Amino acid sequence: MSESTAAKNKAIVLEAFETLFNKRDYAAAERFWSPNCIQHSAHIAPGREGLFNLIKSLPPTLKYESGTIVAEGEFVIVHGGFSGFGQPVNWIAADILRMKDGVLVEHWDVIQDEATEQQSACPVSYRQGARFASIPFEAHQNL
Repeated sequence: MSESTAAKNKAIVLEAFETLFNKRDYAAAERFWSPNCIQHSAHIAPGREGLFNLIKSLPPTLKYESGTIVAEGEFVIVHGGFSGFGQPVNWIAADILRMKDGVLVEHWDVIQDEATEQQSACPVSYRQGARFASIPFEAHQNL
């Protein structure tokens, strides 16, 4: 896969997530997900409609924040976080997406509760750039 294809796929996924999760623009989001998108998530019913219906059922305060994103071949993996969805703790997620012709056709996710500073043995939270302690996140990237 060329660097330009990887960059293009990453940009598509980030725009798709922003359009659906943060803007809640379902009509615009339809262009990103295949109607027959295969879902491998315990939280999402089959197809694009399963995903859209899940998002529609969540409070309008839902927010998605992306972090690290990588692409190889037809796959894109994005590590980010969900907040404002009515649960006592935020979620950290790694979403794995298979793309075909610029459209998301398959999805897996790994989700965990975001640890608080008191719960974490690490001075940096799971969210990209968030800090628990005085050690800057950027310093950890150079370790």
